Amino acid sequence: MVDTVEHAELRALIRPIVLGLKDYYRHKDLPEACQRLGLPTPAQDGTKAERLEASLDALPDAGLGSVIVGLLGQEILSASQRRALEDILRAQQGTVEVPQRVRREIARALDLDDLTQHSGRFMDVLTWFWLPDEDFFSLLAVQTLPGLRADVERHVLRNPGDWSAEDLFEQLGAFAAPHPRFVRFMEALVSADLVPDELIQRRLVAAIDPCLRAAGVEVRETGISEGYPVFALVPSGLPRSRRPKNLIFASKEKPDLRFRNAVDNDIEVVGNQDHVLVYDRPIGSGGVRWRDLQDWWQQTRDVTDAEEAKRGLYQRLCESLPDNSPGQHNLFVLYHRIFGAAVPELPALLPEVWLHWDPKTVKQRGREALLRFRMDFLLLLPHGQRVVLEVDGSQHFTDKAKYAADMRADRELKLSGYEVFRFGHEELKRESRAEKVLQEFFMELFGRFDVTPYGQ
Repeated sequence: MVDTVEHAELRALIRPIVLGLKDYYRHKDLPEACQRLGLPTPAQDGTKAERLEASLDALPDAGLGSVIVGLLGQEILSASQRRALEDILRAQQGTVEVPQRVRREIARALDLDDLTQHSGRFMDVLTWFWLPDEDFFSLLAVQTLPGLRADVERHVLRNPGDWSAEDLFEQLGAFAAPHPRFVRFMEALVSADLVPDELIQRRLVAAIDPCLRAAGVEVRETGISEGYPVFALVPSGLPRSRRPKNLIFASKEKPDLRFRNAVDNDIEVVGNQDHVLVYDRPIGSGGVRWRDLQDWWQQTRDVTDAEEAKRGLYQRLCESLPDNSPGQHNLFVLYHRIFGAAVPELPALLPEVWLHWDPKTVKQRGREALLRFRMDFLLLLPHGQRVVLEVDGSQHFTDKAKYAADMRADRELKLSGYEVFRFGHEELKRESRAEKVLQEFFMELFGRFDVTPYGQ
């Protein structure tokens, strides 16, 4: 937790950003904007700036972190503001530390040719972490514009060999940067977002990993995204036997989830461990099919017969469905009835999902972005496509607070790349009607996402 001095510094940092919202919202829209950011409802009277300032002043210190996360989802931030907020947020979450000497050794070990295979991607990474805000002249692409961006393009891209990686790091300010930003920069350099070539990814890892080990840090492969390995910088003492917990699901009661280590997706289920399932296999570009889920169940439960494993898994998932929601029960049962023998190759319909560990989500919105959401059902489709299905009872519409919470959850999920579809409980509670509704829905859904339900 941050101390009082840091709280004061945080408020001073975000105050001009919050006050700047007055230029983007009308008076009547301020309450909704504040709610979305996690700020208290603003007063009715005063100018927009006065109302926003009073809202920030009324925010408890404990709520500053949530407001920072909300602000990072806004498009109004300058590059420098976004970096400052991200540095603070990552520092609070915890990070490994890389001393300046080790940073220089890493720079000397890197080959810029590996990093600049795709010049546009390379400049995007530098823009995200280091380059100053673009001004009017750079937007006009004036080639003679002095400044860091022009220097990088000249000495790294147009005249390879002018600068070494060490020269580049020096000019960027990477050697003196806060630890969280340098760590994320290193992870970006070995990511497929920069280098969509696994051989080059692993060559870069092989270059920097020996340097990091002197600081008690290593590059760890933590999963797969879009078919490429995902790497993270973690303490070298972390056990290798522990697999990433990619999915926590199938529990009627909310499990107590905690991060054992803030720089790795090492998640501990503290409470209700016996009532939750934890899928700990890497999720590749094909998503999670029922066959994948059944194979995992069969191996982890030491079941020798595939049919027995299928029945046991199906029954276990049915047991996780809430007793007071026939609509959810019908959705799950009818999905398997409608598609029958085709189900093993279809996306698994995962009920009562409490956590989906997604490298994209973590990168965009922070490691705890989805911890506060429970999804009625989650489908992980091929090519990183993610679909959430919710079954809403009448209280979701008659209870204003519940309705507002649902709408906020939808926004957060959609901003994190999830498609959200809601069903009214009334249309699913009778099996005969529900089957027709669901068959039409899933056929359209699979058509949209290019999933072949009958293996054509």
